[in-house]
Amino acid sequence: MIGLGTYAYFWQHSDRVEQPLSLIGALEDTRAQDVDLFQICDYAPLEHMTDPELKDAARAARDLGIRIELGTKGIVPEHLSRFLRIASIFDARLIRSMISGPDSRPSLIEAQVWLRSSIRDFEAAGVTLALETYEQVPTADLIGVIERVGSTHLGICLDPANVVAQLESPKACVEQTSALTKNVHVKDFAFARQPGWVGFTYSGAAMGTGLHDYAHLLATVRPRERGINEIVEHWLPWQDDAQTTIRTEREWTRITLEHLRSTS
Repeated sequence: MIGLGTYAYFWQHSDRVEQPLSLIGALEDTRAQDVDLFQICDYAPLEHMTDPELKDAARAARDLGIRIELGTKGIVPEHLSRFLRIASIFDARLIRSMISGPDSRPSLIEAQVWLRSSIRDFEAAGVTLALETYEQVPTADLIGVIERVGSTHLGICLDPANVVAQLESPKACVEQTSALTKNVHVKDFAFARQPGWVGFTYSGAAMGTGLHDYAHLLATVRPRERGINEIVEHWLPWQDDAQTTIRTEREWTRITLEHLRSTS
């Protein structure tokens, strides 16, 4: 299933715009684009919302016919328990996270211990924990942790754009993680020369214009055959002013949705 995530609304949620878009506003916009899946990922206000506020947002999603996934950072057991409870409010079946969090960077052995202490609760709740491919942990190490924990409710959120900072190949990352992938983050990316030819900027690109061979990902991972959701997000640099930035963000979303739908 194709979905949108909060990273597709990064600047629209930002305090750099005059009237930031609310979570419910993003859900309404998602519905308006004929999308019925939304991933609330690294959305800071979520952790500070009261139970009534969470229930109001969950009710809005249900009324709009939108399924919810969640996303956070870190695998401290108490933190994962908190998000598992939030998942129950939204009836979310997947939580994306990453091994390192804002206040924790466990060793690989600690990560295995923490995940083993949490994963049985995920299994009991019928929720999958998907750890994102990220430059802080080499892909081979991430795979090793997941395989050693050994649960069908633990896998990978595949974002091959991130691993370039670890000097890994995005295509190799896709191939290494294919069997364990539970969720896909969809965005294109490219290098551009800095002014004066003194280095490069690695950043987002409109889908289909960058370096991401998404056809290779589709053929290798087969997300649509396996029921793996594809979540649209962007790495859009600020475009000098709020109006231009928001217009570009919305245009990139339109382009990405068209690209995904044309390959379905």
